[in-house]
Amino acid sequence: MKIHEYQAKELFRREGIPVPEGRVAETPAEARQIAEDLGGGPVVVKSQVLVGGRGKAGGVKLADGPDEARETAEAILGMKIKGLTVTRVLVTPAKDIAREFYLGIVQDRSRQRPVLMTSAAGGVDIEEVARTAPDQIVTTPIDPVLGLRPFQARQAAFHVAEGRTAAQMARIMVQLWNAYRRVDANLAEINPLIETPGGEVWAIDAKINFDDNGLARQPEIAGWRDPAESPPEENEARAAGLSFVKLAGNVGCLVNGAGLAMATMDLIQHFGGRPANFLDIGGSSSPDKVVTALDIITRDANVKAILFNIFGGITRCDDVARGIIEARRRADIAVPIVVRLVGTNEEEARDLLAETDLVPAATMDEAVQTAIRLAEGGAA
Repeated sequence: MKIHEYQAKELFRREGIPVPEGRVAETPAEARQIAEDLGGGPVVVKSQVLVGGRGKAGGVKLADGPDEARETAEAILGMKIKGLTVTRVLVTPAKDIAREFYLGIVQDRSRQRPVLMTSAAGGVDIEEVARTAPDQIVTTPIDPVLGLRPFQARQAAFHVAEGRTAAQMARIMVQLWNAYRRVDANLAEINPLIETPGGEVWAIDAKINFDDNGLARQPEIAGWRDPAESPPEENEARAAGLSFVKLAGNVGCLVNGAGLAMATMDLIQHFGGRPANFLDIGGSSSPDKVVTALDIITRDANVKAILFNIFGGITRCDDVARGIIEARRRADIAVPIVVRLVGTNEEEARDLLAETDLVPAATMDEAVQTAIRLAEGGAA
């Protein structure tokens, strides 16, 4: 899950990270009033959408006072950035910048622990820095039990800064770790962290992504989810207890288990096909759940075939087969459906499928290749 910059800054403030004052506006008049409340000086008007590249798209602009803030907000509100419409802007005081740095904590799955990333090349995409100048990034593995120790933060800070600036950065690094740990994040980022000509250090941008599995422990943050930032199908799937991500292919996937779902998409790609979605239905064989899943998948006009790939462990294959058959009976689906059921009571499941127009498959390879062939207009 992602949240907006203004929300991430609120979490940073709670940990003591120096964040400039600012408020959110939904109209040009509100933006003007906020700029006036902030002292009437220069402000930055920043679009609040959950995508990167806002500045390059014209969604972040400097305004020299309240009247210009109103005009700038009027230009930004309503614009589309990577397909998302801007409905809110953050108005915050402009800061003079002497230097820019990057600070981030991300979950490194290869090391099985979080990693602090620090760079003097702030204000640009860290991915580009990693690609073109990896030596400019200092990485510090963090023990998940002990956390980021102050001496580690000092070592990282003095790699990219010096004196009072490095000391302030080290303190902010520990505060950033506290924020990351406290809210079950898998990414916490300040880009840029700036130093002013007077030697002050400020976090003028903020980004936090969360591990969805931890949201049950974070009810406040779970309530911050912005449904307008996700496709309607993903919101509906989430409400139904399904994990769904829309992709650009033509083979609809309905699988139980995230690992098997990923393997299914990989195999579709391997055999030259294109998955239309990630959809993990979990262990349920409920017809209602299957109907919802099929309805979501078939709304995509690009889907030309649907692949059920189910491994029945605790879940019985014959129960899943009955659920699929019932869902197929209740849903008006024009595209062919390939079903691969393996595990407990799979023979009984195959007997049930033999009495339908569903296309059975004995192996995963056969199921994937059949679905690709049908999606391309071939015969079963």
